[in-house]
Amino acid sequence: MLLVRSALPTDLPALERLAADAVPRLTNLPAHRDRLEERIVRSRQALAAEVAFPGDEHYTFVLEDPERGEAVGTATIRAQAGAQDAYYTYRQETLIHASQQLNVRREVQTLALSHEVSEVSLLCAYSLEPRYRGTSAESLLRRARLMFIAQYPERFAGILAMAFPGFLDGAGESPFWNSVGRHFFMRDYQEINALAGIRSKSFIAEVMPQFPLYLPLLTPQARAAIGREHPDHEVALAEMLAEGFLRSRHVDIFDAGPVIKAERERLQTFRRAAWHPVRIRPAHALPDAEPAMVANQRLEDFCCVVTRYALSPTGQLMLSPEHAERLGVVEGRAVLAAPLGLPGMGEGSIEERDPGYDEGEL
Repeated sequence: MLLVRSALPTDLPALERLAADAVPRLTNLPAHRDRLEERIVRSRQALAAEVAFPGDEHYTFVLEDPERGEAVGTATIRAQAGAQDAYYTYRQETLIHASQQLNVRREVQTLALSHEVSEVSLLCAYSLEPRYRGTSAESLLRRARLMFIAQYPERFAGILAMAFPGFLDGAGESPFWNSVGRHFFMRDYQEINALAGIRSKSFIAEVMPQFPLYLPLLTPQARAAIGREHPDHEVALAEMLAEGFLRSRHVDIFDAGPVIKAERERLQTFRRAAWHPVRIRPAHALPDAEPAMVANQRLEDFCCVVTRYALSPTGQLMLSPEHAERLGVVEGRAVLAAPLGLPGMGEGSIEERDPGYDEGEL
């Protein structure tokens, strides 16, 4: 029985392992013991604090496999992406160059440095052991964060965002970085990526050109990488698009990976989540039902599991004693439940399911 819970100091060795094994390496999950330890401390402090509006809080969660007695995955929420340092992205824009005398009119695609994403709450730092990929554990770890936000909305912004790792070539290099950032830093992608994980991406924006980048001046490989996710994250992107996120005009300043955004109330998890009092019954007596994410109401001891969405005729959620114990709930206590499955998942390619760009950014 896998469960998502808030990270504890004892999870530090597991976080180090997950950070080192992330594919590709993540700037927001550095394989650096001091930074990871600081992340756990900040998360515990945020959970213990009374928060009325989003600020510089970080909430770090782990996926625990009780049979192994250790964390096998991790994911984080940053309450405000740019609370401490502005969260920089490149925004895709179109400039029109026209001359009536020459009868010329050209639309040119550009990238402009932006910090518009600074005010959103950011879902980030996701890493999962390979053996659990392709299972319900993957969705549970990714979307349990939404169950947490649904319970404590005052702690987060009304707009949520996720930045996905961008495309890398066979040598692990970013075509976009090699065409843009490398000219200003004279360091390869992996080196600058590791440095940003220990420090902050804001130092990149301080050195990068402040004027728009004209896409025709970039290499074809760099242009093709803009807004393209890393192959290992295609499933994750597809799931979050099915959740209700939309592609934005923003891309990462390092590798031009896609940034998706959504009003949280429009997401499937928020729209379909419901509170139910608990009714405890033996596991063999529970009726068959679709899988669901079920979360308790304990802020500092938040826990979310996958179980059957089995309701009694009076609307009680029927849980086995094992699931009730994991959640720390007794009969009659209310829990939040939402279907694990998402409409549209598994139907066609990601291009066919992709709802396109946020209309507000067109």
